[in-house]
Amino acid sequence: MTGPDPGSPPAAPALPALPVTFRPAVTRAVLLTMAAALFVTLTTVAALMPADGAAPWSTGDRVTVGVTAALISAVLALLSRPKVAADAGGLTVVNLTTRRRLAWAEVVEVRLREGDAWVHLDLADGTTLAVMGIQPGIARQHALRDARRLRDLARTLGEARDPSPSRPE
Repeated sequence: MTGPDPGSPPAAPALPALPVTFRPAVTRAVLLTMAAALFVTLTTVAALMPADGAAPWSTGDRVTVGVTAALISAVLALLSRPKVAADAGGLTVVNLTTRRRLAWAEVVEVRLREGDAWVHLDLADGTTLAVMGIQPGIARQHALRDARRLRDLARTLGEARDPSPSRPE
């Protein structure tokens, strides 16, 4: 068996099987674990505080702590929501409070530069869209791999032009 022909062009990158979802798994796990632990701890404290004695807790105090626990847990769950789902027809970007569906032809470039908090998409209409579902905060290597896979999908499935060589990746 022989190796690849040195004169042949390099093989195209292996594309992930579609559909594929990219999300910051470690960040998501940490946020959801914190939300559950905080909710359980605060509601347990509210339930176990004394109803009589020198400093009794009223029903209103207990409800307030429970509602506060639910609100903080909901915010942590909201922070764990971002993802990007890619399929043959395009991609769906889900950020904290928004969801946007894009055709592959709309994506001009996928960027994750040094210091960026998450991936950015340059779109054909001249705007930029943040993709919070790929963020290098806790798992940098995982985010870089996901950004490359998304870039390869956009270049292969999209009709948009390739980025100019002068633009950093």
